[in-house]
Amino acid sequence: MSSQGKTQVSRNLEEKTILVVRTFNAPLASVWRAYTESELLDQWWGPEPWRAETKYMNFAEGGHWLYAMVGPDGTTQWARMNYKKIVPQRLIEGEDAFCDENGMMNTTFPVNQWINKFNENSGSTTVEHKLIFETLEGLQTIVDMGFEQGFSTGLDQLEALLAMQTV
Repeated sequence: MSSQGKTQVSRNLEEKTILVVRTFNAPLASVWRAYTESELLDQWWGPEPWRAETKYMNFAEGGHWLYAMVGPDGTTQWARMNYKKIVPQRLIEGEDAFCDENGMMNTTFPVNQWINKFNENSGSTTVEHKLIFETLEGLQTIVDMGFEQGFSTGLDQLEALLAMQTV
């Protein structure tokens, strides 16, 4: 299975948002699993040579995912996704933030809201990721940290994982 198009990234500075769209030539059920099961997320979420390592995941409204981005030299950067709303195989809404290894939010970095929408069409699945920031400075901080390139690389890794047909 391969992507039907590369990652599309756009910014709306007026709304303080980043929109990332990617279509995969894979069934919705497979793509959904790749976003909701930590064993699969750990295989694609971090852009190589970085990788994700899940410490804890409760994929449910009110639950959260606590994970580390681990660099090739062993450097770790912890992050937490708080799940706010889940509509199976349609929508995941949450709050994303940097944190410590215990999940305590790091307020020196921006917190942003994520809205992930999943749509299936004739066997392919499009995922729209909308990140909403409180300030333009917060949006720019994430862009300056390499979010757009890093997340695009992660989606390429998801494409490769889906192509293996093990999801």
